[in-house]
Amino acid sequence: MTTTTLHAPLARYAARLHAGIGGRHHVASPLGAWLLLALAAPAATGGLRDELEDVLGVDAATAAGLATALLDAPHPLVGSATALWHRPGTDPAALDGWRAGLPRTTATGPLPAQAELDAWAREHTLGLIDRFPLTVSPRVLLLLASALATRISWTDPFDLAPGAALGGSGPWAGRLDRVLRTPAHGHRAWIAATATAGDVAVHVASAAPRDDAGLVVLSVAADPAVAPGDVLAAAHEVSGTALDGDGPPVGRRSLFDLPLGAGPAWTLREEQVPMWARDGREERHEAVLPCWSARDEHDLTDPALGFGAAARALGALLGAADPGVEAKQAAMARYGRYGFEAAAVTGTAVLSSLPPEGVRRTAELRFGHPYAVVAVATDRRGGTGPWHGVPVFSGWVAEPEEPAADDLTDPPAPW
Repeated sequence: MTTTTLHAPLARYAARLHAGIGGRHHVASPLGAWLLLALAAPAATGGLRDELEDVLGVDAATAAGLATALLDAPHPLVGSATALWHRPGTDPAALDGWRAGLPRTTATGPLPAQAELDAWAREHTLGLIDRFPLTVSPRVLLLLASALATRISWTDPFDLAPGAALGGSGPWAGRLDRVLRTPAHGHRAWIAATATAGDVAVHVASAAPRDDAGLVVLSVAADPAVAPGDVLAAAHEVSGTALDGDGPPVGRRSLFDLPLGAGPAWTLREEQVPMWARDGREERHEAVLPCWSARDEHDLTDPALGFGAAARALGALLGAADPGVEAKQAAMARYGRYGFEAAAVTGTAVLSSLPPEGVRRTAELRFGHPYAVVAVATDRRGGTGPWHGVPVFSGWVAEPEEPAADDLTDPPAPW
């Protein structure tokens, strides 16, 4: 089984995820979310398994195998990590059968404190995500997490161009002083016919491979009237055929089959130049793009995204009736002249059900009349030291005062 079989189900899941986010400026990692569902799927049975397999786009065993293949053979340019934590006091033995099938690289153990979760996020995202997207609460039974991160330099950096090179009719006209232009060599660009967005402009920039593994970043632009979801679907469609540099990608349009002048995301011109082509025709593609960055946090509890079903499946292993679910992803990306960096941390928590309602009484203590004060020492030296429990100061407060000036400073003045 190879990771190439993941392309279609992941593109399908990406369409669901991006549809929920909408057309606003954003970045996300459908893969980061899909991996967690794939790891959880083998725990599901019956209707829950069917529901998860529909979301994943493949059967549970295949999904788990694809996830394991990725995680146990880390990519040199894409850091990845997964973890499973359980609440102290929860019997982890109930998870043994399912947990045995997790990738060998998945960290397991008791649920860490919030500061440790934040540190885990930073460690596995090159410091690009500094806070874990979920907050630990007493209701968390299980927490499953994934992290993905990359930071690459382009093999061939962009050149700079005036902002006017983006064209005078688009909404960004006049907003930018400088934009990126493809260098003379090293980048790829073309116009492609797609099923969901019609003809689109495609640009590909690449990082230098490491250990025979690389990373490319595709930019895909369509007619402005095409819905964002359809353009994103087209980008996933094109990405499946854009990685082989030998020969034209599937769907590539000949420039001689397109009308001259302004197109949906390009301008096509014709000129007479000396050339050695046998048929006297040559095609050349250039691209102009802006720099951009994005930072987001996404709620993944939409039923269409599968995390509710995953929580019910995992909760059943622990005997949790009708467990709750939290699922969020923190993501960021930055695209510039010299390189690209991106990271995402996805977390899903299986929550215990809420306890039955009862009556709570709360006392607010008010020291509004004279009261006593005692200052007591503690001493743990050698177990219990001679000072332990000794009252050192005591008093009676009968004349209250306004806060001193130092009490009002922010930050407080040193003593």
